[in-house]
Amino acid sequence: MKVLVVGSGGREHAIAWACARSDIRPALTCVPGNGGTARIARNVDIAPEDIDEIVDFVRDRGFDLTVVGPE
Repeated sequence: MKVLVVGSGGREHAIAWACARSDIRPALTCVPGNGGTARIARNVDIAPEDIDEIVDFVRDRGFDLTVVGPE
């Protein structure tokens, strides 16, 4: 399973951390992520406000689940 977490704050780190602890062990990617998420996921430098680029990224990489953290 491939999971994308959008955002760079503590909330997104907590979401990624919880996913990483799952028995499913998904392949985690964070956009853009932060120093904490870099330890458990791959961070990709895309601005969370750049919806078109995120949608293209999700479609190109075939993510199964996208979690959007920022309001």
